[in-house]
Amino acid sequence: MWREDREDEPPALVDDTVLLETGFDSMAFAVLVARLDDELGFDPFTMVEEPVYPQTFAEFVAFYAQCAPKPE
Repeated sequence: MWREDREDEPPALVDDTVLLETGFDSMAFAVLVARLDDELGFDPFTMVEEPVYPQTFAEFVAFYAQCAPKPE
């Protein structure tokens, strides 16, 4: 996704990378979540009653893992 709009190298994503410091704006995150929904088949942000705002890359990944459908 980064390379679709930019020519520079994407930032390294490590657990403590602050999402607001990745260079993605709110529209880019919306597109990312939509693509993950298409790829994974679920959108965790629509599955929870209380809003969730992950602040780091690790929190973002953990939120997806927490909401992932359990295998039958």
